[in-house]
Amino acid sequence: MTPETVLGMGQQALQLAFLLSAPLLLTALAVGLVVGIFQAATQINEMTLSFIPKLLGIGAVLTITGPWMLRLLTEFTRRLILGIPGLLQ
Repeated sequence: MTPETVLGMGQQALQLAFLLSAPLLLTALAVGLVVGIFQAATQINEMTLSFIPKLLGIGAVLTITGPWMLRLLTEFTRRLILGIPGLLQ
């Protein structure tokens, strides 16, 4: 196994981690921004007000994108496991 192979696998793993986390993080960012603007406009300073909308938004996005995320993760894992014999040469 060469250093280039290890770096390539690490790069693929980081790209996969980015792809899997991006929808959830962007949803939390968007919902937090909307709730923050609402709180600033109404001068309601309740810390728990932003938690429930973020939780519901992330749950909805996870329900919608969950099968896609699972497919990406299983394909990556399958490629990694099937590539083990080639790495041992």
